[in-house]
Amino acid sequence: MARNRAPRFRPARSTRQRAILAVSLIGGGAAVFTAVSAAVSAIFVARKVITPPKKTIEDVVIYDVNLPAGTITLARTPDSVVDGTYSFWFNHNRMHVRVGEVIVRTEKTVVRRLVDVDPTGRDAAAAALVSARRGRLGAWVYLHPDDLGVTYEDVSIQTTLGPAPAWLIRAGTDTDTDTGGDPADSTDRWVIQVHGRGVRRQECLRAVPVFRAAGYTSLLISYRNDTDAPNSDDGLYALGAIEWLDVEAAIRYALDNGAREIVLMGWSMGGALVLQALSRSELSHAVRGIVLESPVVDWVTTLHYQADVLHVPPLIREAALSVISTRWSRRLTGQQEAIDFSRLDFVRRASELDKPILLLHSDDDGFVPSTASRALAASRPDIVSYWPWHTARHTRLWNFHRERWNAEITTWLERLHRAE
Repeated sequence: MARNRAPRFRPARSTRQRAILAVSLIGGGAAVFTAVSAAVSAIFVARKVITPPKKTIEDVVIYDVNLPAGTITLARTPDSVVDGTYSFWFNHNRMHVRVGEVIVRTEKTVVRRLVDVDPTGRDAAAAALVSARRGRLGAWVYLHPDDLGVTYEDVSIQTTLGPAPAWLIRAGTDTDTDTGGDPADSTDRWVIQVHGRGVRRQECLRAVPVFRAAGYTSLLISYRNDTDAPNSDDGLYALGAIEWLDVEAAIRYALDNGAREIVLMGWSMGGALVLQALSRSELSHAVRGIVLESPVVDWVTTLHYQADVLHVPPLIREAALSVISTRWSRRLTGQQEAIDFSRLDFVRRASELDKPILLLHSDDDGFVPSTASRALAASRPDIVSYWPWHTARHTRLWNFHRERWNAEITTWLERLHRAE
């Protein structure tokens, strides 16, 4: 599997030396200008990787809204063409509706079913949707625990930076309508949900029903720089290298409040946080297993993939990775600490893992390639459960095929309990 992975960047020192040597050999104003431009580009790319995004882009054109028919016609994109149920945000991210099944696909458009929209246009979202011209598809079908019809608590987790808000949804208090089962009475089994890059804990609400049906109390956490939890001093991502401390704080909170057996679930970059916590926390003994949804298993593979998508030249991407990972360049990026990419590579570190893992990842992810997940599964079939998905995009497996997603988690949890 290793030969299919993206080529790795060389050590930062050699990258810097090659750049200096190139300028020295070529000489002249044009060469210096080119080298400076490349350096500026590398710093820009590096900062883009570690800076939490502040804005979302409405990247889907709306061609038609037919409220009486309950349909919306969107431009055809890799996301809009995929079946399933999603949120559709518009009016500069201030409003949203839910869209469902694909009714018609053409070469340029997709007609989808509108879900929970007043066909008379009497509600504010429906009225605004008629005049909207662009929007974006999102995976958050649920925006708040109230949308699930469950009892929840707003709690605070004490992190090294201060209190971070979280949602606590206890098992056994309501009937689960999403999976068709009844939650067990046990509350000493907890799942800690860790959201991904640039999003918030709402992302994890989709997983609450299936875990509650299995008797798990759910703790949906925030972590540094996600707009809910306290910011770090530099306000930048460490891609899991430091954020895992907030996951450890959540584990401590769970243990202090009755948890005896903990499952960690990480979504996208949250997967990197979970893997770091599992390998570095003194509390990892309390973790029974982990679930990874569209995870970043190896950041270098992911960043090379994203650079290919954005057509970033190889020299720029290599230099950007070096900038992020070396101490001398911290004043260029604003980082408090350089990022050790080798420590974030759990394909190479697969032998260190010793807990059962459920991997959920689609081959058409479009953001985090499934290659590293596949490589991890191939190297550790003794602990990794992985059944490939092919058409679900990034962190949208539940949206695409809810029944299969729930079934895979339920089956894995049953095996986890039988192995006790």
